[in-house]
Amino acid sequence: MTLVKNWVLNAVSLLHSVKDKNLKWRLANQGDQTKLKHARVLAEKALEAELKKKSVQLEHDISLLKTKHDAELSMFKTKCKQDVKDYKQYLAALDQLKSSIQASYTHLPEAVAFTIHHHAKYLLNKMWEAEDFEQKMQHEMQLIRFMTTVHEDARLHLEGETTENLPERTLNLIQWQ
Repeated sequence: MTLVKNWVLNAVSLLHSVKDKNLKWRLANQGDQTKLKHARVLAEKALEAELKKKSVQLEHDISLLKTKHDAELSMFKTKCKQDVKDYKQYLAALDQLKSSIQASYTHLPEAVAFTIHHHAKYLLNKMWEAEDFEQKMQHEMQLIRFMTTVHEDARLHLEGETTENLPERTLNLIQWQ
């Protein structure tokens, strides 16, 4: 039994020795551990403050972007409304063009007046859908040239300054465009 008793005492002694070493290590390093805990708390607070600061900055940036986006959207909507208004006015002018042709050339088959009107709408749509500014200007000049020619043909016919029964210059423009 003494053997077991010695073994237990040695085990208890070893356990106390390990605990003593652990306690001595803790006491020796208590200042460092306190500093580490304090440094960790400070670092966490600094990180929290930095995250809060970045969060506020991000909210501000988002607010600015939203305001800018809302302003741009409002301007775009206004531009689109104006574009639709302008397009409607162009269409009304083209309808007047068709009426002018029909009034000037009473003998003209309705299909010819519609063809001229359709061609003018085609030129308007090409101008309207052009992405490039230069192309848009070229198409606009084509439309202006075409409408001016139609009005000139109609005016000359009404004033009796031409003997042609058809708006020849207008029809030639359609043929070559």
